[in-house]
Amino acid sequence: MSTIELALRIFIVDDEPPARNRLRELLDDCNAQLPLVIVGEAGNGQEALDKLIDTPADVVLLDIRMPQMDGIELAQHLQKLPYPPVIIFTTAYDSYAIKAFELHAIDYLLKPIRLGRLFEALTRARSAVPVQIEVLRELLPEPRRHLAIHERGKIHLVPIEQVLFFRAELKYITVRTAEREYLIEESLTALEKEFAARFVRIHRNCLVSKDNIEGFERGGGEEGEGSGWMVRLTGLPESLAISRRQQHIVKEFS
Repeated sequence: MSTIELALRIFIVDDEPPARNRLRELLDDCNAQLPLVIVGEAGNGQEALDKLIDTPADVVLLDIRMPQMDGIELAQHLQKLPYPPVIIFTTAYDSYAIKAFELHAIDYLLKPIRLGRLFEALTRARSAVPVQIEVLRELLPEPRRHLAIHERGKIHLVPIEQVLFFRAELKYITVRTAEREYLIEESLTALEKEFAARFVRIHRNCLVSKDNIEGFERGGGEEGEGSGWMVRLTGLPESLAISRRQQHIVKEFS
């Protein structure tokens, strides 16, 4: 078996090119004692996901502070890959993050990164297991800004502000935007809790975007529901039924 086959596959994610160059130099220094190969790098979350779908990595060195999507949210999306990598976060001093990492035994590197500390983290990574999504969500005090949608061998990042509604159907959740629908495997209750500031429940199986509520109208309602109220959403041609239990939102949002 060749050295390359035994080497630890490393992927670098940082929005600053000098930081990525510094990591490449440090990894080159580590290579003398720890066989590794840099399989790629990315400057943002979408680029990282696109590349890691086709280029598997054992370890991702992931910056926390990045525009559009921070590293902790990206790490959640990476755990949905077929073979999730081990994450080592890189960060300037952040007391909240460091305390959380230590509590959950998640590895991190403080910037400026030192060679010895990087070598230790990579050595531990050989026997580490990917961190659980639930743990990552505990680390992230804010809701996700994107949903990671698996489709035809790719992961699409859908901005939350583009979502008109979530609707539970059997084991899946339909995610509707103005352009199209997606399917995800998540809990509607968990989505309601995470995005409570942005979405409101209109039915036991449906959450709608508060910002997209255009108005209400009388409709047929559902058999047995009896409320007869429907909600119109901006960008959606059809109206959605409101259950009797949730009809109070008609007054709240009118």
